Amino acid sequence: MRAEIPKALFRALCGAASLAALTACTDMAAPPAAKPEARPSAQKPTAATAQKPPSERSQILAAHYSRVQASLLAQGLLRTGGGGVDTPYTDTDLMRNFEAIAFHDEYARDRGLTPADGRSGGLRKWTVPVRMTTEFGASVPQAQRKIDEKMVTDYAARLARVTGHSITADAGAAANFHVLFMGEDDRDQAINRIRALVPNISPASLDLFRTLPRTIHCLVVAFSSNNNDYTYRRAIAFVRSEHPDLLRKSCVHEELAQGLGLANDSPRARPSIFNDDDEFALLTTHDEELLRLLYSPRLKPGMSFDIARPILTQLIAERRGGNS
Repeated sequence: MRAEIPKALFRALCGAASLAALTACTDMAAPPAAKPEARPSAQKPTAATAQKPPSERSQILAAHYSRVQASLLAQGLLRTGGGGVDTPYTDTDLMRNFEAIAFHDEYARDRGLTPADGRSGGLRKWTVPVRMTTEFGASVPQAQRKIDEKMVTDYAARLARVTGHSITADAGAAANFHVLFMGEDDRDQAINRIRALVPNISPASLDLFRTLPRTIHCLVVAFSSNNNDYTYRRAIAFVRSEHPDLLRKSCVHEELAQGLGLANDSPRARPSIFNDDDEFALLTTHDEELLRLLYSPRLKPGMSFDIARPILTQLIAERRGGNS
C-alpha cells in the first residue's frame, strides 16, 4: 500500500471468502508547503463517458500527487535502478527480510489499523496460475489506458520469469487478479465492480474502497481459498488513475508483487520496494530474490518460518554462493 503515512498491511475476513491480506501504499514525504460466482466481464464505458472532463476534486487530487512525486524525486527517492553498489546485501539480510516480509503482518486481521501482535504466521502464495487483467474507470483517458495495459502485461511477464510461476496478463474472463485503474470520479463504478467480483465481500472491506482517503495511493487485496487460508485464489489491486506516470508504475510494481504473497514491509529491507521509505519505486534485484524464494516448490503454503528456515538457508546458499 503506498500512502502519505507509512505503508500498511492489515488482514481481514471477507464473509465466506477469506481476505487473506490487504496492503496499501503511502507516501513517506509530504509535498513542500503542505467461492464467488462466475466473474462478470469488465464494464466498458462509452467514448463520450471516457472523454468527460475530470471533476474539480479529481483535478485537485492529480495536482497533489504530482507535487508528491516531485517532492520525492527532489529528495533522491523513487529510484528506478533496482539497486547498485551503494545498496549491498548479504545472505543474512536476505533471510531476515524474507522472514519479515513473507511471514509477518503489519496490522491485525479484521481489526482495521490495529497493529499486529508481531507473531509470525504461515507462508502465503498462489498455487494456481495467476491470470491478470486490467480494468479502467470511465474517467481514464484512452492514451493512459494503453500505457497502463502495456505496463501490467510487461510486468506480469517479468514476475513470471522471476518466480517460475505461471503469471500472464490479458486473461479476460479467466482472470483471477484484477488490476483496477480508477479515479476519484469512478468511485461508484469501483464499488460496483468489486461487489461483482467478490459478492460476499464484507462491508468493512468494501468501505476501504468507498472511503479511501487521498493518503492511500493504491492497495491490493488477496483472497485465499475457503478451506486453505494460506493459498491465494483471487486478488484485486486498486491504483488511482490521478497519479503521474512514475507513482502509478510504482503502485503497479509494489501491489502486484505484494499480491503474490510478499505482503508486509520492513524498514531494514534495502534495496527494496517493501519498505516505508520510498527510496525505490520499482522492483529491485533484492525483491526479485524474495520472489524466487517464495515460489520455490520447496516452500509450501502454511509453512512456518521455523520449518522453512533450513530450506531457505539452502536456497539462498544455492542462489548466491553462500556469502554471509
